[in-house]
Amino acid sequence: MTTDESEPTKVPTESIRMEVKGLMLDPTSNLPIVILRDESSNSFLPIWIGVFEANAIALRIEGVETPRPMTHDLMRSFLEDLGVTVTQILISDLRDNTFFAEIHLTLDQRRFTIDSRPSDALALALRTEAPIFVRQAVLDKAQSIDLAGNLEDDERLKKWLEDVSPEDLGKYKM
Repeated sequence: MTTDESEPTKVPTESIRMEVKGLMLDPTSNLPIVILRDESSNSFLPIWIGVFEANAIALRIEGVETPRPMTHDLMRSFLEDLGVTVTQILISDLRDNTFFAEIHLTLDQRRFTIDSRPSDALALALRTEAPIFVRQAVLDKAQSIDLAGNLEDDERLKKWLEDVSPEDLGKYKM
């Protein structure tokens, strides 16, 4: 964890704001993939994640309330009760086919950055309604998909995922 009290939280330079478009299964490995979409274009970034993290994301996307708090709900409750705000999450790097993320937090006037797996950061962002950013360099490394037009986006994305190598994008590793 790092602390930076010099200035308020701001949008990371050379980063793109994205949203969770949905989840799907990799057609070849049957591993879950979370799909991020650039809010201002039709650029998509698939990130392979674990089954449990996919479940946590899916529950939130679908608005399912569980009888007891799941791990990311518990994290949100801890943070809220302590007065900590999740200001944003950032998919910060892609190295050796592994994505890295940061959770940016504020407490009073102090800012904190915590290293995280992207799947956990995304699950927490969905629960706290924090904005999601991806560094442009990560998008460039991952060869994000750009779909022209909104028609048939899901079908084009599925076709593209069937043809692309997971090693080209960064794949969740158990």
